Amino acid sequence: MASTSSCSSFSFGLPPSRSTTSDKLKLTSLSCISSFPTLSISINVKSPPPIHSSNNVNKDSFIQAAWTRRSQGELAKRPNRKSWKQRTDMYMRPFLLNVFFSRRFIQAKVMHRSTSKVISIASTNAKDLRNTLPSLTDHNACRIIGKLIAERSKDADVYAMSYEPRKDERIEGKLGIVLDTIKENGIIFV
Repeated sequence: MASTSSCSSFSFGLPPSRSTTSDKLKLTSLSCISSFPTLSISINVKSPPPIHSSNNVNKDSFIQAAWTRRSQGELAKRPNRKSWKQRTDMYMRPFLLNVFFSRRFIQAKVMHRSTSKVISIASTNAKDLRNTLPSLTDHNACRIIGKLIAERSKDADVYAMSYEPRKDERIEGKLGIVLDTIKENGIIFV
């Protein structure tokens, strides 16, 4: 470790049994080495990782993390991250049907998702239907709204649309009648 010149002799944290008296003398003398602090470098050599079998996979391995989906905890940390379906659904199914049932009337409209443009709209509260229908909320009114939405959508060159039910909403009763009438009049639900 020690060489003949005084500037190139470093101790590098050797144990005292290895250093010689000449090394100690050179280090205590006024030379270029006295202005630098001594470095203690330790190298910890780890044993190579064991070879994993297919059923014994290390959980800290990045390969394992690549094959698993995000946990609920990770999802909670980044709640604004949208899934692939949420990011592409707007383009795969661009036209969305909204149906609103009130105590007084029924309204349905088809909207373009990305631009929020209303393609077609039908309501039993419109002047032409309000005066001709006996009831604005019965099953017959649901059939008329479904037929009008289908015709007006075809006029706007929209032949496929989607309907997303709200939470805990069943597709039955009046809503089922509206959707079935739209299907019977040549609109495909995607």
